[in-house]
Amino acid sequence: MQKRERLKKARNEKDSDYYTQGGDIEEECNNYRNQFKGKTILCNCDDPYESCFFQYFALRFNMFRLKKLIAVSYASSRMAGTELPLSDIGISEGHAYKAEITRLDDFNGDRSVDLEDVKWLMRNDKSVVTQLEGDGDFRSEECMALLDQADIIVTNPPYELFSDFVTLLVSHHKQFLILGSINSLSYKDIFPLIKSNMIRKGCRSFTKNMWFESRCEDAGSYADGEAPEGNKTVNGRHYVLLPTIWYTTFKTKGCTVPLILYKPYSPEEYPRYDNYDAINVNKTADIPYDYYGIIGVPITFLDSFCPDQFEILGCTESEGLGHSNGIWDESSGVRQPMVGGKMLYKRIFIRRTDVA
Repeated sequence: MQKRERLKKARNEKDSDYYTQGGDIEEECNNYRNQFKGKTILCNCDDPYESCFFQYFALRFNMFRLKKLIAVSYASSRMAGTELPLSDIGISEGHAYKAEITRLDDFNGDRSVDLEDVKWLMRNDKSVVTQLEGDGDFRSEECMALLDQADIIVTNPPYELFSDFVTLLVSHHKQFLILGSINSLSYKDIFPLIKSNMIRKGCRSFTKNMWFESRCEDAGSYADGEAPEGNKTVNGRHYVLLPTIWYTTFKTKGCTVPLILYKPYSPEEYPRYDNYDAINVNKTADIPYDYYGIIGVPITFLDSFCPDQFEILGCTESEGLGHSNGIWDESSGVRQPMVGGKMLYKRIFIRRTDVA
């Protein structure tokens, strides 16, 4: 499958079939451990038997002193490798269900509290895993009731519903840490939230795309080390590389640590755009320390965005009509940023706020 087709498939399949790896979840979530303490966590796009999100919080239930952990499966979840037949816990095949954990102890008596105790609890406590009336869609009445209970949502929502998902969480004033496509940054419903600092990019860098386990029927089968670019097969499991970042309402390190700027401004090194009222900077590290006008920077700037140092004014019109906030020269007829007639990749427009 070509890269463009694979990305389209990843965005358009409602049940995803692209599973987030535990190491990526741990790497990001460990940055917010203090925010999780004593909270109710909802993973509302996660089959409890499949989701590494659910496993991450279940294994840390006591460490974080969680009030409750909730995970919701979608009706079409495949539950590959599930050890427990659903009928054994009263779940009809093909139906959505939820798991709710409010306590975790050494249930199996092996003198440790681990994933085996989570499995024991789900097998033996009939109140933990229950069938839903609907299909488990996060917008359903049942799932909205679960959303009302939650303090923090942590999940990987369906790509094609990302804007709807974020809009719902923001309108219900929920804290969240979720995965989404890098391209989602420029969505008309998402960029204004980034611009106003209501949501921000997580700690993981733009330079680190993420591998997702793929269980699509046409994922292909390759010998280890022989998969095409953007794919890999390890121990019989197939993975695809997708341009994905974390989005969150939490403050990250970049929000509080200003960039150290060292380069002086000069018109030669920082030319103006042909079609935008701003100077161009190709690398975040090269932002001049003595320029206080409008600056166009790559989207990777968001890795280091500190609101006490900069404000975001807009982005290039190629990402959406009106996104530049009046900086674009409409008479040029060209939305992609240009310098000396040469097209550049999309830019975010910023301005210093720490003026002496």
